[in-house]
Amino acid sequence: MDFVLTELCQQVMTARGAERPLHIRGGGTKRFYGEPVDQDSVHDTAVLDLSGYHGVVNYQPSELVITAKAGTLLSEVEALLAERNQMLAFEPPRFGAASTLGGCIAAGLSGPRRMAAGSARDYVLGAKLLDSSGSVLSFGGEVMKNVAGFDISRLLAGSLGILGPMVEVSVKVAPRPFEESTAVLDLAQAEALKKFTQWRGLPLPVSGTVWHPEGGGPAGRLYVRVSGSGPAVDYGLKRIGGELMDPAEADAFWASIRDHTHPFFAARPLWRVALPPNAGPLEHPQTLVEWNGGQRWIAGVSDPLELRSAVAGLGGHATLFRHGPGKPEVPVFHPLPPGVSNINRRLKQELDPMGIFNPNRMFPDF
Repeated sequence: MDFVLTELCQQVMTARGAERPLHIRGGGTKRFYGEPVDQDSVHDTAVLDLSGYHGVVNYQPSELVITAKAGTLLSEVEALLAERNQMLAFEPPRFGAASTLGGCIAAGLSGPRRMAAGSARDYVLGAKLLDSSGSVLSFGGEVMKNVAGFDISRLLAGSLGILGPMVEVSVKVAPRPFEESTAVLDLAQAEALKKFTQWRGLPLPVSGTVWHPEGGGPAGRLYVRVSGSGPAVDYGLKRIGGELMDPAEADAFWASIRDHTHPFFAARPLWRVALPPNAGPLEHPQTLVEWNGGQRWIAGVSDPLELRSAVAGLGGHATLFRHGPGKPEVPVFHPLPPGVSNINRRLKQELDPMGIFNPNRMFPDF
């Protein structure tokens, strides 16, 4: 065990002995996500800073797997993968230069390619967790066949650190596509959703879709990215139609969607809505649609309870992704069914019985 990890273990043991909460932090780029924390009450001794625990532990390009310490910069990981023409297929949002690999897995967020490649959780092969006794626990491995039984490593993806800090993570990587092109179509939201339904039944190499409104009316623009071999991309573009986007402009556009630098994401409050892909349009003027209709971003919501009720009626859930100043009127995450909530509580009790890690970060009551 190296010096930095030893220091982290000692800090956890000290916090447990004093029954003092610890707020886990890496690059700090996703501090906005989750239930708000009173920053005035978080002093240096109450922060478990993982940014100093960084470095790639193992990278096997031929095996499509990389293992790195939690504080390793996401940019460093992606630069290393790019040298071998590989990538993180789930395109995690970066939110800034300080974004870390551990932070992106703990947040569990995925970018535009998630609709075709899968979520961040799908790519986690193994993890090392620092528990509340100061011990390092290992889960999973570095190959898919090691994953069996109750897979804690994947449960850590999206847990926001409430089960403890990941100090190391192994993720599956993917080859970069040979070619990519983006087509643009002028369509209203309802028409775009119909297109998504049609395309799901066709062998199209679609790796990203975004629809957003133009002006104040129902009209909008649909961006469709196709990826793969040259013939597959040509076939996809022919079936999809529309106008071909300049490659440099397309790369900049998809990066703005992935990293939330697109002007749409500046709105507050900003809601992230997950719906069955075949759900119809939500009657809200400020909407951006991703993932073939499976993810909707909604701004300017005046009645959050009404939104959640409507979304639940369609079989989905709504997260208050970014809230304005002050404490939100409702919980950030969609309330869980009682059975699922009990499972979460039992996991928290098992891995963090003292409740010291990121208290109330995901749920207001634990």
